[in-house]
Amino acid sequence: DELLKKVEALTDDLDEAVKVTSKRWRDDAINKIKDRVFTELAPSREQVILDPEAAENLVILQMTWKKHIAGRMRRLILDEDRRPDGRNCTTVRPIHIVPGFLPTAHGSALFTRGETQTLAVVTLGGDDMAMKQESIDGEAQLRFYLQYSFPPFSVGEVGRVGAPGRREVGHGKLAERSLQNTIPDKEKFPYVIRIENNILESNGSSSMASVCGGCLAMMDAGVPIERPVAGVAMGLIVEDSQIAVLTDILGMEDALGDMDFKVSGDGEGISALQMDVKVEGITTDVIATALIQARKGRLDILSAMKEAMPSHRETLPETVPKIHTMSIAVKKIGEVIGPGGKQIKSIIEDCGGEEMMSISISQDGLVSIMSTDLDAIAKAVQL
Repeated sequence: DELLKKVEALTDDLDEAVKVTSKRWRDDAINKIKDRVFTELAPSREQVILDPEAAENLVILQMTWKKHIAGRMRRLILDEDRRPDGRNCTTVRPIHIVPGFLPTAHGSALFTRGETQTLAVVTLGGDDMAMKQESIDGEAQLRFYLQYSFPPFSVGEVGRVGAPGRREVGHGKLAERSLQNTIPDKEKFPYVIRIENNILESNGSSSMASVCGGCLAMMDAGVPIERPVAGVAMGLIVEDSQIAVLTDILGMEDALGDMDFKVSGDGEGISALQMDVKVEGITTDVIATALIQARKGRLDILSAMKEAMPSHRETLPETVPKIHTMSIAVKKIGEVIGPGGKQIKSIIEDCGGEEMMSISISQDGLVSIMSTDLDAIAKAVQL
């Protein structure tokens, strides 16, 4: 291809640019080379506007550039076992963890893996904080849910921040499913648990960082998690008979590689999977290799998490409201609530009002009394 040869002639220093370990400086170095190529080979803006053929040539040049830079990155990995940030194929990026990052929150953790960082915040509350969810099966109340936020500044961009998009909802659901099985039964831990994951910086695998950060934040809040969960994203480079499976992929490897395979779980097994592929098919050997590498990477991450936070808090933080549960006969539910909720409202008012206390009663007679004041809870129990 003549155009590709012209691009290659102008990019002798591209390999060195791809090898720059910092995402910011690597992008700057690559963009300088790209500017050189497009200045030399791209049609002018005026030509693109006036001439359809020039516009088509610009698109072809853009595709050729992407193919060229992808080829350089892929050859670097396959021939030298060297990735853009300097790692080999099986190494997880450096991890830094700060549990209890926000001292007044119920639970929090700052989790950083390479150039991907999330601030996970946990809020504990009563049944009235449960998320109401409607489906074809009817209405359900979720006592555990995770919300994922990916603001534009996390990738160095400026943009409008509004309602969560499809990507944010999907990533949040994946992280939520990864952690779902760690949540203790209501009888053991009566709180509703909300995790908010705020991505502060992203260079690949932010959803799996959210799994790690969310787990640590729950442990910081005193949620009795016995088997912590971590997640890692696996990548793939395939060129003819050469295959490389990548552990803990970068954004560049995701964009220019052949697979994004997210795997989460604890030390014993897998809790969630998600795979996106750009090739026609993947063999069982490749999947097996990816799962084996993912387990090693996951164990490395879990080891770092354990070092930062060996176990969950034994006692709840002082900022968490206390919950007392008790059972009443089902036939007594109406009597406790009273006509129009008069009786239960009276109890709440006598114990400090709605700002101090909330009471919920399930259909099977389980009463949950929540307040920051233990004396108020004791009074409500007596009433």
